[in-house]
Amino acid sequence: MAKRRKGRDVHGIFLLDKDLGVSSNHALQQVKRVFGAAKAGHTGALDPLASGMLPICLGEATKFSQFLLNADKQYSVTAKLGIRTTTSDADGEVVEQKPVDVSEVQLRQAVQQFKGASKQVPSMFSALKYQGKPLYHYARQGIEVPREARDINIFSIEVTAFDGEFVDMLVHCSKGTYIRSLVDDLGQILGCGAYVTRLHRSAVADYPAHKMLPLDALNKQAEDLKCKELNDWQQLDNLLLPMETALINVPAVTVPAAKLVYFQNGNPVEAPTADLTGQVRTYSEDKLFLGVGEIESPGRVAPKRLVVY
Repeated sequence: MAKRRKGRDVHGIFLLDKDLGVSSNHALQQVKRVFGAAKAGHTGALDPLASGMLPICLGEATKFSQFLLNADKQYSVTAKLGIRTTTSDADGEVVEQKPVDVSEVQLRQAVQQFKGASKQVPSMFSALKYQGKPLYHYARQGIEVPREARDINIFSIEVTAFDGEFVDMLVHCSKGTYIRSLVDDLGQILGCGAYVTRLHRSAVADYPAHKMLPLDALNKQAEDLKCKELNDWQQLDNLLLPMETALINVPAVTVPAAKLVYFQNGNPVEAPTADLTGQVRTYSEDKLFLGVGEIESPGRVAPKRLVVY
């Protein structure tokens, strides 16, 4: 007999404002515990030296976390010029130190070179996997492993402050972009080296920053409810965003009521798909989110990843 999973069936997405010094997995486990959830997963790790938006998927929402992994991200970053480190951030050892003789005009011209599509070699201190282990596992042992350059896109990059030594920037980029690598590359272009002193993820996809909540604030709300001896999860669950918000940029299709049972049993059905192609959000006629479907042909949609309520 299969072992019953502990926890309750709660489905939705919590926007965590992750603090510095906390690993993404630790933060995930804390959120899962507070909500008493049977299942949880995050949508792209932020390492302990980075803060900011970390969407946590609970329950059936975990089925759609890949859409947030693939989503655009926005970061606020501070770089220090004149020093290069092994990790391209303050946690690494200094490997090079040079005088800084960079004007604001030179800085802004260098920064604009990163805008648009390019290829980037992941840092050895990233969480990208090689033979089942993250790259940083090898880096900490002094082992260099081959990494393929990956396609990235910098949609916008803006210098917001510069005092001759520290640079503040806002970066809107595609999935897979390593901001530390970008800063290290910027330092090389400028000829003086650079590393990240502060990194904050301000946005994932179109999620609103004002909906984020730090772990301390979430714990306080949970404790307040416990002190009131409430056995009602609704107030906490009101903090969750609907699971379909992970697919907000995916077009929607309504499955006719007469075809609903067939579709939920895994069968392709006829539905009004207009001129859509590829993956779609699917709904019942009464607006219940069904999951991800895929257009097989005009007027026909097949289930790909369905919600189990």
